[in-house]
Amino acid sequence: MKNLQRILVDPRAGTAYMEAGSTLGELYYNIQIKTNKFGFPAGVCPTVGVGGHVSGGGYGNMIRKHGLSVDHITDATIVDATGRILNRSTMGEDLFWAIRGGGGASFAVVVSYTVKLVPVPEKVTVFNIKRFIRENATDLVYKWQLLMKDIDHNLFIRLLLQPVSDPQNKGKKTGRVTFIALYLGNSSTLYSLLKKEFPELGLKKEDCLEMSWGKSTLFWANFDNETSPEVLLSRNYSANYSKRKSDYVQKPITKVGLNLLWRKLITLAKPGLVFNSYGGRMNEISSSETPFPHRRGNLYKIQYSISWKDAGKMDDDKNIGLIRELHDFMTPYVSKNPRGAYFNYRDVDIGVSHNWTYKEGEVYGRKYFMGNFDRLVKVKSLVDPDNFFRNEQSIPTSKSLGDK
Repeated sequence: MKNLQRILVDPRAGTAYMEAGSTLGELYYNIQIKTNKFGFPAGVCPTVGVGGHVSGGGYGNMIRKHGLSVDHITDATIVDATGRILNRSTMGEDLFWAIRGGGGASFAVVVSYTVKLVPVPEKVTVFNIKRFIRENATDLVYKWQLLMKDIDHNLFIRLLLQPVSDPQNKGKKTGRVTFIALYLGNSSTLYSLLKKEFPELGLKKEDCLEMSWGKSTLFWANFDNETSPEVLLSRNYSANYSKRKSDYVQKPITKVGLNLLWRKLITLAKPGLVFNSYGGRMNEISSSETPFPHRRGNLYKIQYSISWKDAGKMDDDKNIGLIRELHDFMTPYVSKNPRGAYFNYRDVDIGVSHNWTYKEGEVYGRKYFMGNFDRLVKVKSLVDPDNFFRNEQSIPTSKSLGDK
């Protein structure tokens, strides 16, 4: 897919055409060199490919204002199992629904998307604030859980919870939370908002950095404000090996639970957590509007993260074991029946159940897609009855479900 990199931004229409082999960084670069009035709600990692990201849902730091990437797809070009090249009008609305959050790889080869861009202000505001456990990190995380569901939709705050060394306590292991924010507005408005709604955070005016939305994509990718936007065109990704898992939280974790979580993180010493705030626009879109079902009722999504450098079964087993242990520990605090998961953090630990009440393919299907799984199976059975497009976690056909 790497040769399918063409991106066409139309500032007058507020649209973009993007081929599936392009990256988010290339999309953001092309938007900002054409216009400062529009952006696109998608991920913050510039090396992520457009094809998989968009077809599986696609979330980022404008999720509370504008929802997911899939909520803004207006057309697509695909090649189906018989070799036909189709667009929205010729593929039909059921298949068009399926590839907007159900993943393209189960149904067709997605060649391109056409999307509606979203308006952004001339200036946005960002900040990055770190707090150790000794600086009331537990209370701050607890308050964040209560706050983000209904606060101004223009505000997104991501939390990173990590085990770190405390420089003020002889390097002893402790926990630290990082608050990373995007506000679609100016710094004075953001400062006033959080001074009123979240004074405990201790936000200072000098913490708030104003910049264009285009520059904010660089900030979120960990580049400084003087970096040229051309860096977004790089396809180099530095991590060697990694494992990601996911969860959804629907009730605030108590302070007792958070203290236990800190203890677990410090004991494990390596895995970290990313909390991504929901609410806002995500509470306004039906869970069946697209295959992505995790909308109203979710306070935030958790990403479990671990990375390592050395190859070999011993290192692999050790690191994967750590993140599995952390995921198991979180069971009482996250969604249940089923325990939800984000399709784009494809997790082969979610496999085939030996429980007779589930058929093969249903285990991961229900966790990723909830009640939308049945409709995805119907679409799959119609457009690819011979299951030409398949992988270890693809949407099964009704025939394959029946055979089990």
